[in-house]
Amino acid sequence: MRDLDDKALDQEKHVVTIDAKDADIGAALVTGESALVDAAEGLRIRRKIDKHILPLMCILYLCVMNSTSLVEGYETNDLDASIQAVDKNTLGYSAILGMRTSAHLTVNQYNWLGTIFFLSYFAFEYPQNLALQRFPVGKWMTLNILVWGVVLICHAACTSFAGLFVVRLILGMCEGSVTAGFMITNSMFWTRDEQIVRIGLWYGMTGLAQIVGGFLSFGSLHIHTGAFEPWQWLMAITGILTILTAVAFYCYYPDSPANAWFLNEEERIAAIQRVKGNQTGVENKHFKKQQLIETLTDPKTWLFGFYALLCGASTGGLAFQRQIIVSSFGFSNLQTTLLGCVDGVIQIVAIYIGVELASRIPNSRGWLAMAFYIPNILGALLVNLLPWGNRVGLLFAVWLTDINATTFVLVLIWVGQTTAGHTKKVTTNAIVFGGDCLGAAVAQFLWQAKYSPRNHIPWIVTGVMYVLALGTLLANRTLLDLRNKHRATVPHNDAYEDVHVVRLGEDGKHVEVKVAKEFLDLTDKQNSDFRYAL
Repeated sequence: MRDLDDKALDQEKHVVTIDAKDADIGAALVTGESALVDAAEGLRIRRKIDKHILPLMCILYLCVMNSTSLVEGYETNDLDASIQAVDKNTLGYSAILGMRTSAHLTVNQYNWLGTIFFLSYFAFEYPQNLALQRFPVGKWMTLNILVWGVVLICHAACTSFAGLFVVRLILGMCEGSVTAGFMITNSMFWTRDEQIVRIGLWYGMTGLAQIVGGFLSFGSLHIHTGAFEPWQWLMAITGILTILTAVAFYCYYPDSPANAWFLNEEERIAAIQRVKGNQTGVENKHFKKQQLIETLTDPKTWLFGFYALLCGASTGGLAFQRQIIVSSFGFSNLQTTLLGCVDGVIQIVAIYIGVELASRIPNSRGWLAMAFYIPNILGALLVNLLPWGNRVGLLFAVWLTDINATTFVLVLIWVGQTTAGHTKKVTTNAIVFGGDCLGAAVAQFLWQAKYSPRNHIPWIVTGVMYVLALGTLLANRTLLDLRNKHRATVPHNDAYEDVHVVRLGEDGKHVEVKVAKEFLDLTDKQNSDFRYAL
C-alpha cells in the first residue's frame, strides 16, 4: 500500500493505492464514477440544508458577536456570527453603561481588555483549527459556545481589571472556533456559487447584532436593581442567550454531510456529490505535514494573512472605540447607543450588495473587495479634514468606515474558494484569522487618550492601512490570475485519475475501491483541474 503524498505512482498503469484515512471523508460514500445529481433533486437537498443549518449559523453569529461588544467599550470581532455579534459588541456598550466606572478602569486598562482578547484569540487560533480538523466540527463548536456563554455571565461578577482581564482572555480562547468552523461547514455543504450568499447571510448578522445590541443596551439603561448595574444585566442576558444557542447547536448542528441527521443515506451521497465541483472535497481528519509545508510556502497564504493583519489593525481598534468616538462628537450616551444601530444597518446593506454582486458577476470577488475600500479611505480623510463642530458630517464619515465589513466578507469567501486540501484549509484559516486578531490587538493602543478628541494620528494610520490592504488584494488577484492562465496552457495531469482506497469489505477482507479525484484531499497545487476564484 502506498501513500498519495509520496506520489508513488505505478509508471505503467498510473494507479495509486492509498489508505482510506488519506482520502476525503466523501470517499466513504461516493466512489467510482458516480452519476451527477439531478438538478431538481439537488435544489431540493440544498433547500433542506439551508433550512436546517443557516438559521443556526445566523443565530450564533448574532448572539456571540453582540455579547462581546456589549460589555466593555466596544470590542467586536466580526469573525463570529449572530449570537457572536451580540457578544462582541457588549464591550463597547458596557463602557457607556458604567462598566469602566464601576470597575475603576483607566484608559490603558480598558485598552488592555481589548488587546488580551485578541492576543488570546491569536494564540489559540491554530490549536482551534487543528481541533476542528481532529474532532467533529459541530460538537467542538458547541463546547466553545457553551464556555463562551458561561464566561459572559461571569463578566457580571467582575468588578476589577484583574477579573475582567481573565474572562476576556477565556473569550479569546473560544473565539477561534466559530468563524473557522463556519468556513469549513460552508465548503462541506454548498457549492462555490452558493457559498457567496450564505457567508454573506451569517456574516451580515454582525450588523443586525449592532442593532439588537443597541436596543438591549437601551433597555438595560432602564433596569434599576441597586447594586446590579445596567452593564451587568447586559452581560447576563447575552450570556444566557449564548448558552441557549449552545444547546440548540448540540441538538441540531451537523458535523458533516456524511452524518447530517436531517438527510437520509441517499441524500447524504447526493449532498456530497453536489459539492464535487468545488474541487475542495468535504473533510479529512488526518493531519498531513506535506500540506502544512505547502501552505507555509504558498505566497497567496501570506498575502491573505497580511491583508487580514491590516484589516484587523484598521478596524479592530476603531470598532473597540466607536461608541466613545461618536460620543466625543457631542452626542449623549442615549443618542450614541441608538446611533450604533445605524452602523448595523449600513453593514447589512453593504454586505448584501457586495455578495449579490459577487454572486452575479463572474470572477469579481477581488475587484469588489478592492472597490469597497474606497468609502473607507474617504471616511478616514473626512474625519481628519472636516471641522470639529460639524458633528453630523463627522458621524457620516465614521459610518463610511462600516462598509469595510463587506470587504472582509468577500475575502473570507475568496480564501475558502482558493484553498484545497483539508490540512491546508485549516492552516490557511488559522493564518488569516490569526492575522486579523493580531492586528486588532496592536490597534487597541493606537487610540490613546493623548490623541483625543480629534484622533488625527490614529485616523491617518487607519487610512494608510486601508490603502495598503487594497494593494495587497490587488497583488493576490494578480498572482491567482497568472496561475489560472498558466494551468490553461499546460497538458492535463492524469496522475490522480485512477486512484483506489483500501477499505475493509463486508467479508472482513481489505478491498480497493476507485475514488474520484475530487475526494482525494488534494491541495489546490496538486490538483491540476483546480481553478482559483478571482
